[in-house]
Amino acid sequence: MKNFTYYRPTSAEQAIGLLDTKWGTSELLAGGTDLLDLQKEYIAQPDKVVSLRDLGKEFRGIAVSSPPGNFPPSITIGAGVTLAEIAAHKQIRGTYPALSTAAGDIGGPQIRNMGTLGGNLCQRNRCWYFRDEHTHCLLKGGDKCFAIDGENRYHAIFTQGHKCVIVNPSTLAPVLIALHGTAKVLGPKGERTLELAKFFHAPQSAGEREHGLEPNELVLSVTIPVVTEQFWDMRNASYEVRHKQSYDWPLVQAAVALPMKDGNVKGARVILGHVAPTPHVAEAAAKALEGKEVTEETATAAGEAAAEGAKPLSQNAYKVKLVAVAVKRALLTAAGHKKYWEV
Repeated sequence: MKNFTYYRPTSAEQAIGLLDTKWGTSELLAGGTDLLDLQKEYIAQPDKVVSLRDLGKEFRGIAVSSPPGNFPPSITIGAGVTLAEIAAHKQIRGTYPALSTAAGDIGGPQIRNMGTLGGNLCQRNRCWYFRDEHTHCLLKGGDKCFAIDGENRYHAIFTQGHKCVIVNPSTLAPVLIALHGTAKVLGPKGERTLELAKFFHAPQSAGEREHGLEPNELVLSVTIPVVTEQFWDMRNASYEVRHKQSYDWPLVQAAVALPMKDGNVKGARVILGHVAPTPHVAEAAAKALEGKEVTEETATAAGEAAAEGAKPLSQNAYKVKLVAVAVKRALLTAAGHKKYWEV
């Protein structure tokens, strides 16, 4: 591991002042569950490591703001809040079970107690070619994505227009996008707010990342906004397909948010994770649900619609079926149906 200078600023503004204007020379350290791996794999070799451990309460707290009336609350989660804290939070579990479920399914207890919201959103991809120090792939300055013609069973199936076929590794991102989440970002020019639906980016070179932040910016918090339409009954759920229930990366994830009126869906959001270089918005699935009750038949049709447009690689066509299954089960879970797939 390359020697580096370690900094512990006490404010977000101080942290920003320590970051450089290009990628690679300085790195932010939150829980460290990704950065340490990247350094040991010689992918990240920064001159400066800037710890976020001593930033203020806003960065490490969860704030709930309940509007007048019987509406779901707005929740603001600091970027330094751990995954375990998100999974255990009473109001998140009650109002946004999709988020608590997704957070509680990540890694194992050790990872959830160290990993943070901001880290989960901004982590690097898990492609084995990218993580191999001996492979000079597209995202490390090379001219080739080796996964396209190589070992690609865990890679993207929505690959149109992408030179690199990684999958976005964030499990919280699909849920937060489904819930219309926004991120508050701080940089040298001050704060700005980004819709999480526009936060992620499909990188194509070493000078890009899996998100739209500048090298000298950091995420302060994420907010799930208030839903004020009186007829809405906001149902939501997240469902993952994995090889095993213990520490593992999802093969496919489906996050759904179902605003309901008189028992029928109005304005659904269906977001797929781990199937494309960015979280994938399944517009056809949402359209298939509009104005309908969530039944096994409509959930099945929506799942099949979610897989439309997939262009699998040589070894991952199985993911197309998994998309349909994950969406169907997420919808049935959100609607309160019995989970027939659980023994």
